Amino acid sequence: MTATTRPSEAPLFAGLPGDIAVSFEFFPPKSEKMETQLWDAITQLAPLDPAFVSVTYGAGGSTRERTHATVSRIVRETDLVPAAHLTCVAASKAEIADVADQYWDAGVRHIVALRGDPPPADGGRFVPHPQGYASAADLVAGLKAQHDFEISVAAYPEIHPEATSSAADLDNLKRKIDAGATRAISQFFFSTEAYFRFLDKALAAGITAPILPGIMPVTSFAAIRRMSGNTLVPAWLETMFQGLDERPGPRALVAAVAAADLCKRLYEGGVRDFHFYTLNRAEQAYAICQLLGLRPKENAA
Repeated sequence: MTATTRPSEAPLFAGLPGDIAVSFEFFPPKSEKMETQLWDAITQLAPLDPAFVSVTYGAGGSTRERTHATVSRIVRETDLVPAAHLTCVAASKAEIADVADQYWDAGVRHIVALRGDPPPADGGRFVPHPQGYASAADLVAGLKAQHDFEISVAAYPEIHPEATSSAADLDNLKRKIDAGATRAISQFFFSTEAYFRFLDKALAAGITAPILPGIMPVTSFAAIRRMSGNTLVPAWLETMFQGLDERPGPRALVAAVAAADLCKRLYEGGVRDFHFYTLNRAEQAYAICQLLGLRPKENAA
């Protein structure tokens, strides 16, 4: 090879300055063992100085107490900014107001407001509570009227599975932003083209609030298939994870590199804010941030 044809010796992730902001999502633990795992993940990721950390809320409010306990502990024992998920499902406006008051009194100022997934007993169909909110946009408006919360909402680059059209889905997102939401966090995706195309459509629809890309490292390919909804799972990704179902170590390494590559391509397109669905495991999210140039802050709690 001549000097002009030799491939660049610069590594794939070389030179990234780490000028990014990150946030992490966790779910409330069901057992003492899972709580230990969660707090190990929080402890490992805290030095990366996340903008916020969110805690999910189970279908039909099934994890209400555990979500509140986890968020309250984050407030008490760390310097992290917690964002508590809150949904419309199976709750009246008065019940939601009571939960929101408890969060406010506990020092929580950030809510992730979602319509929410109905319990399996409801056949997967959302039916508003008779005295509840009919949509996430209504929930956002109600929360903003109650307290001056910072509010994040959901966005779907490849359209919500229940949306009648792309235009209807964008209109729903705009109503949530117009109701007072600060930002949107996207459903996970594997196509940068789909995400950037969605940003263009959102801007054309008058949506100027930030839309953070939601990044889901592949911990289980079968689970990704199950959760994907309208999200395209490309053939190359399936090929990449072929034969790794019973090899968790190699699978985790491949997943981290694949997600980091996705983030690098988003970075090259101008993205500087990333939201990671951690599934209460720190290793992959930490590795991805490391590859993107982000380094721990001193004395982070």
